[in-house]
Amino acid sequence: MKPKILLVNPPVYDFAAYDFWLKPYGILTVAGYLRSKADFKLFDYLDRLDPFMAKQKELESDRWGRGRFYCQKLPNPACLREIPRYFRRFGLPRELFRNFLTAQPPCDFVLIQTMMTYWYPGVREVIEDIRSAWPRTKIIVGGNYVTLCSGHAQELGADLIVQGTNLGPLAEFLEISPDLKQPPFWQAYEKLNVGVLKLTDGCPFNCTYCSVPKVYGKFKARPLERSLAELELLRQLGAENIAFYDDALLFEAEKVLIPFLNEVLNRNIKVNFHSPNGLNARFITSELAELMVRAGFRTFYLGFESASLQWQQRTGSKVSSDELAQAVERLTAAGAEPTSITAYQILGHPQADIQELEDSMRFTNSLGIRGMLADFSPIPGTVDGDYCRRWVNMDEPLFHSKTAFPIILLGFEEVNRLKDLQRKLNRTQTPRQTRG
Repeated sequence: MKPKILLVNPPVYDFAAYDFWLKPYGILTVAGYLRSKADFKLFDYLDRLDPFMAKQKELESDRWGRGRFYCQKLPNPACLREIPRYFRRFGLPRELFRNFLTAQPPCDFVLIQTMMTYWYPGVREVIEDIRSAWPRTKIIVGGNYVTLCSGHAQELGADLIVQGTNLGPLAEFLEISPDLKQPPFWQAYEKLNVGVLKLTDGCPFNCTYCSVPKVYGKFKARPLERSLAELELLRQLGAENIAFYDDALLFEAEKVLIPFLNEVLNRNIKVNFHSPNGLNARFITSELAELMVRAGFRTFYLGFESASLQWQQRTGSKVSSDELAQAVERLTAAGAEPTSITAYQILGHPQADIQELEDSMRFTNSLGIRGMLADFSPIPGTVDGDYCRRWVNMDEPLFHSKTAFPIILLGFEEVNRLKDLQRKLNRTQTPRQTRG
């Protein structure tokens, strides 16, 4: 008899949250590996196509499938009491999950996905409700939070903590052998308009603020046919917008992304591609830009943390100002709308004294594209995260909050001033003339 497994994507406890193509790719991938060997059900607190959220007009999606979550205001956690922002719980109401649990026989196992370390209160809530309704069910938790904060995660009371990408302990615990050639179990959704995809795993770079090498390991390309099969499945299920979750999508593009996009064109697959994790501007050639636009890329998010050469060298020498400008020129020449191009810049980095953030913001604006301030989150186990111990207790994941830390470092007024400046620059954006 097949085991019954419940997949849960928890609610988010945070100062802010937005559906920026968020899907529980991790647990869907694991469920895909185990398809035909177990019976699955999914409860996704962040599914905006759920009937409850679908009734809320203010939660309607934009043209690319993004939108707001249903939320409830809560008191600030004690350690963040001084942060002058409203703390909220984002996702379906807790009562819906409790009713879901009591309306059916207990499952044998529950798999819970985790993402941001400081979202752990949502994980704790889910475990509490499962223990209350299904006391004999085994609870398994995996993902970023348990990998980066394993000691803290052990205190939440799960039966198994799965760190990193090694599924050996999970397979042994479930007594099921995974088939790693199977695509994610997207069929768990009754309705699907957004999907996510990865062509690669890991990252070849070692930026001082990033945890990807620790969580996902060294860079490795996935088999082309497997990625195409995932895309075909998503399209068959109704997904029109596909977000790449790769952390180095353009690295070795001639071996990975270019063959993939050529095959998308050959098969006449019509979807809208997006790059929320950020593209490395250094690798955008004229030929690649033209191919990306032709194959269906609709939004381009470029990683550009600072125009300061000193800061770039200090944090990993990822992208220079000239490389960003050249990438923008090539994308717009290929037909990308300047308003579809966004450059990320980090707000609240501990090396803010050499970051020259305002100059970076104005430089981005001079290119005729949008700028976006990405609030810095100190991640344990990274160089910059460990450096942040002089300001916050890094053993409490709530202090990793990307809303709280910039305010703690720079002050509430300064954070607001910089964000207001970015909004003003975006409003006064003027497309840059491309070179003749």
